[in-house]
Amino acid sequence: MDSNKQQYSVLLRYIHWGTVLLLVAVYASIEMRVFFDKGTDLRNAFKAWHFMLGLGVFALVWLRLVLRFNQNYPAVQPALPTWQKGLSYATHVLLYVLMIGMPFSGWLILSGETKVIPFGLPALIAENKDLAHELEEWHELAGQAGYYLIGLHVLAVVYHQFIRKDNLFKRMWLRKV
Repeated sequence: MDSNKQQYSVLLRYIHWGTVLLLVAVYASIEMRVFFDKGTDLRNAFKAWHFMLGLGVFALVWLRLVLRFNQNYPAVQPALPTWQKGLSYATHVLLYVLMIGMPFSGWLILSGETKVIPFGLPALIAENKDLAHELEEWHELAGQAGYYLIGLHVLAVVYHQFIRKDNLFKRMWLRKV
């Protein structure tokens, strides 16, 4: 931590907000597919966008982690109570697990179903439709849990901005403070 620094680096802030936009698009694309009949071009397009956007999150999260752990970051002022630091840490770890695990499991699902994998990526496993089906059930369950996890993250930001009135949100905001 760097108590003199007021914000994360510009690049890290843009990656954060780019990830937010990608996650909104990932969730929107998979939810929008239900408005179209199975097998239709539009439904398949939404599923393909979901796969591509998810892999975009996967790529971006690795860059984000490298930057995050190789830079000093601004302290929350006033300092957080220990329990909030612990909850924040746990939430962030789970968000990273979500952003890595979901695209990875999607890649495994496509591999096991022998479907085309976006960006010309190779299959990770041989054809195994039973495993792919099992992974898909876990993938959907984790996706639902992701709504709650992301919601918790947003509620924490709202709490810090409007109730605690600390600098937590300003550290990640795009505009210079």
